[in-house]
Amino acid sequence: MLKQMGRTSQTVLIVLYVLMAVEAFEMEIIPARRIVAQIGETLVLTCNTTGCASPSFSWRTQIDSPLGGTVDKQRTYSTLTMNPVSIVNSHSYLCTVFCGEKEKKEKSVKVELYSFPSDPIVEIRSSLVAGEPLFVVCKVPDVYPSNRLEVLIKKEEQVLHEQNFFEDDSTNTESKTVTHSFYPTAEDIGKEISCVAMLPIADMDFEPKERVTSQKLNANFGPQNTVITAYPGTSTMEGHPLNLTCVTESNPPPQIVWRKQLANESIQHLIEDSAFFIPHTHFSDSGLYICEVINLVTNKTEKATVDIVIQGAPNIAELSIEPSTTVQEGKNVSIRCSAESNPPPKIILRRKSDSADLGLYSEGRILLPSVTFLNGGDYECVAENKFGRHKSEITLNVEFPPRNITVLVHPSENVKEGENVTITCSTYSNPPAQMVLKKVHREKEIILPSVNGTFILYNVTKNDTGRYLLDVFNEVGNKIKVIEIGVVGRLEKPDQMIPLIIAFSSVTAVAVPVAAILIYVSRKAKINGSYSLVKALRLKV
Repeated sequence: MLKQMGRTSQTVLIVLYVLMAVEAFEMEIIPARRIVAQIGETLVLTCNTTGCASPSFSWRTQIDSPLGGTVDKQRTYSTLTMNPVSIVNSHSYLCTVFCGEKEKKEKSVKVELYSFPSDPIVEIRSSLVAGEPLFVVCKVPDVYPSNRLEVLIKKEEQVLHEQNFFEDDSTNTESKTVTHSFYPTAEDIGKEISCVAMLPIADMDFEPKERVTSQKLNANFGPQNTVITAYPGTSTMEGHPLNLTCVTESNPPPQIVWRKQLANESIQHLIEDSAFFIPHTHFSDSGLYICEVINLVTNKTEKATVDIVIQGAPNIAELSIEPSTTVQEGKNVSIRCSAESNPPPKIILRRKSDSADLGLYSEGRILLPSVTFLNGGDYECVAENKFGRHKSEITLNVEFPPRNITVLVHPSENVKEGENVTITCSTYSNPPAQMVLKKVHREKEIILPSVNGTFILYNVTKNDTGRYLLDVFNEVGNKIKVIEIGVVGRLEKPDQMIPLIIAFSSVTAVAVPVAAILIYVSRKAKINGSYSLVKALRLKV
């Protein structure tokens, strides 16, 4: 019995441990229960669950109004995003969560709204003159709830006017305006006028609940005593920065416009600001600068001017050849060089290969009528003043057809069969010439290849005899040279005849004794009636 009770207790403990290990189904809303949000901002409500593997969510307002937001569901939580928050989001939101078919939980959160986005705007109307009324206008933009708004208009610490909007029943954001007038005295000039806007909602936690804007009371005057300061000075070096500042006395602050007087007396608009900055000055920045100050209240305008001088070594602005850097002989050519600097530069335009300058030109220009190849080459423009010098180069390319053609035939224009004939051609042209050697033939044209203007006829025969045309040409023109080649038959050389003469002499030397023997034997035979060359030889021996 005791053993059975012990086993039962162990079973109960195991079940309890299992139940404790399984997490209970719970939910929460973040932020919880109550939230204060400003209209126009973004608000995210999160409905989170624990202890449920696959919950389902639903959002609604407690009065079944439109949600006014976007719902997004993740595995164990759901969000309701209001972007931006508007007046329609002033509700209590209820999140309902189902875990399976039986378990259900729900919680709500109340969204309370306000709008107090910016400081009030203060405007002082009418010019401030002793003895005349002054109107102070205080505008509080986009406030909600406006029936909780309180506005104070103060002069220094003295409250001039107080106003609230407790009776306002507006259900949306509104801009509220408070106006107060009073008679200022001369002692009031320079004192601060403040507009204090308060939204004191005690049970709503937000900051700030008070916003203040102040403006000093000053008489409207000016502009006057307008001056321009130039840093580092009215004369500076090219490439250095230049900062022009226009200073004036005016109330209210004036509109400032920078302009520049151009060389043709026209006026160029630059910027609307109190300062004009040039980070890297150029010679073209020299000139008269105008600062125009306009007070729109007093309807007065004042101007100040400063003459700026930019100095430095020359810069070559242009170096060009017209009509082109590559021309044919006979064309008219203009070479122009211009430079900018202060003081004005001395300009020398010359061809680099010349020992002397082509000339000193105030406008830096050379005219070359009917150019020849002798005018081609590199031209140099040098601009110089007391601050330094600068130079630039340009090349004039003059094209002309082949000329001064020289043709050499080696060993001669008349050769013997079997010899090699070398034809060499040289010429002067731009662009470099090409050469083609053609043999005049009744049936077809024979073109011979060349290597660097050299043609070689190997082992010529009588068939190579004839007229040859050498065509020398480039893109500009061509010249043709005529060459007559004659090939004659080959003669035996003396050194080849000597062996033949020696052989003939040897045969003659042997033949004479043999002939004498034959005559003797013949005669003997006639006498003896028989002929034996062997006997005859024996007798001779």
